[in-house]
Amino acid sequence: MINKKLSYVLLSSIFAILVTLAACKKYTEVEPVSQYSVAQAFSDVSNAFNAIIGVYDELQGDNGYGIRISMYYPYDSDEGIVSGNIDNGRRGIGRYQLLLTNAELTNPFRQLYRGVEKANLCIEQIPLMAQYNNGTEADKKELRRLYGEALTLRAQFYFELIRCWGDVPAPMTPAYKQTDLFIPQTDRDSTYDRIIADLATAIDLLPWRTEVARNERITKGAAKALRARIALFRGGYSLRANAQMERKSDYLTYYNIAKKECEELMARRDQHTLNPNYENIWRSVTSFVYDPQGELMFEIGAGGGNGNSDSRMGNYDGPNLNAASRYGAGGGGITMLPNYFYAFDSVDTRRDITLTHFAVNTSSNIKSQRRLGELNTGKYRRDWRVPLLPGTVLNVGYNWSVIRFSDVLLMYAEAVNEINNGPTAAAIAAFEEVRKRAYRGNTGLIGTTPTDKAGFFNAVANERYLEFGHEGIRKFDLIRWNLLTTKLAEARTKIQQIRDRVAPYNNVPQYIYYKNVGEEIVYYTPADSTGKGFPFWRPTTIPPTGTVGTAPASGVAAAKWVRIDWAQHLTTASAIDGKPLWQGFASFFVAGKSELFPFDAATIASYQGRLKQNPGY
Repeated sequence: MINKKLSYVLLSSIFAILVTLAACKKYTEVEPVSQYSVAQAFSDVSNAFNAIIGVYDELQGDNGYGIRISMYYPYDSDEGIVSGNIDNGRRGIGRYQLLLTNAELTNPFRQLYRGVEKANLCIEQIPLMAQYNNGTEADKKELRRLYGEALTLRAQFYFELIRCWGDVPAPMTPAYKQTDLFIPQTDRDSTYDRIIADLATAIDLLPWRTEVARNERITKGAAKALRARIALFRGGYSLRANAQMERKSDYLTYYNIAKKECEELMARRDQHTLNPNYENIWRSVTSFVYDPQGELMFEIGAGGGNGNSDSRMGNYDGPNLNAASRYGAGGGGITMLPNYFYAFDSVDTRRDITLTHFAVNTSSNIKSQRRLGELNTGKYRRDWRVPLLPGTVLNVGYNWSVIRFSDVLLMYAEAVNEINNGPTAAAIAAFEEVRKRAYRGNTGLIGTTPTDKAGFFNAVANERYLEFGHEGIRKFDLIRWNLLTTKLAEARTKIQQIRDRVAPYNNVPQYIYYKNVGEEIVYYTPADSTGKGFPFWRPTTIPPTGTVGTAPASGVAAAKWVRIDWAQHLTTASAIDGKPLWQGFASFFVAGKSELFPFDAATIASYQGRLKQNPGY
């Protein structure tokens, strides 16, 4: 049994860790543990700042948003899946075979609680500092900002715990003040209410992004957007102890909170607005520059582009890249599903940013075409990195995006539609602003926006699907809408329809033909074709006899066309765990169980019967 002093599954000794962490230090660089008392650690503003940096640190790393929470926990969904065959690790999470001994559940859970404990210390101590009320104006301003950051960070930690585990113990005071460290679970609604109230306090204390130096610290806009997001989850469906998906009768109260926060953010376009080019959002992330529009409202910092950071984006996800190429090793950890590829219109600029359908398999840097069941993610791709990072370094240095301004627009549209029983002109405008950016250059093709409640909800839900691919959002959206079971089933049907090339996918090609011109891929497109979307939205067109050959060894203009399976690839009998793709993904999903993770075996044991396991485990 875990020692009781380890509270909340090894929360512990956090204060000693807290006061020794610095902004850019890694765990291996921490100096010997300080013997500071609590009062000494919060004796001046610089120490309080270092304490807050220690709280931020618990967002990062392999057990935080550096890989596990950001890129394991959101899958499998109708958007993408973890690649490979099932194991008692990340693939067990993705397939929903969640064993209580899975370390991928245990370690992030513990890290989130370390973040809670560090935040609790700061929330308690910072307002007690003499400088908080009697310091210089600069000191008071900075300490209030630090207090607001601590409240916001604690809200983020609890939000992640609740949406993954449901009712969890929710201490709001530091461990050293508690007589019993193994407190009972708290009803998630009361925890949500507390952190929603905390965020209202934090918003008043935090500066706007233009009022301070630009970095990854939380500002007013981030706290407002986070408050809107959490309010929608509080007002949404979740799996309860009775194994039913339910939402509370007061849900509109929380939709109104979300509407208010989004409305106020939309009125401050001087602080946050859309980047006019969807691609440039992700080019800024992979080039380590800040987007001038402030669309990226809350990012989890990864140490900057030095290749020695707490971020696995671009190494684990993205296209498959050979270590001997100039890009360095990376990619392939997440497979994006064929139905998701075909959810995009051919002129939607988001598709080829969000998904990649190429690989670099050799040291020659030449791209090769992937098959339809082998698509990967694209937003954090390593081949876009500036500067490039050749070799096998795992940590590429990319920040993880938590909230963007496009989310604010779509949350607003969703909230207004629910409150008003249909969209207003302002809600339609917010929805279409996101859609028009996606169709940049072809805005006349966005289609007609529905004006009834059900139709508009479906349009907003689909737009979120397209807008936030591989941003850790889709699965949790489907849960709060009580649509995860439905959408997984729809994805299975659509993959089979694509495989069989039946309506609405009857024009999907069975094969496509490509060749390299230099390092890049070009596709065979008949000179007389007038339809959009070659080669992916038109039946297979075969190049003239004598122009088809094997895959080129080097990129030359004279290379012959190479045939590769497209819809044909989905007929493979053993894509995942010996099953075809449509059967293999999310294969152990059970409605009324899989919407939440279980508490791991060690945590259950440490509570000696006082922690109730989630339904079905």
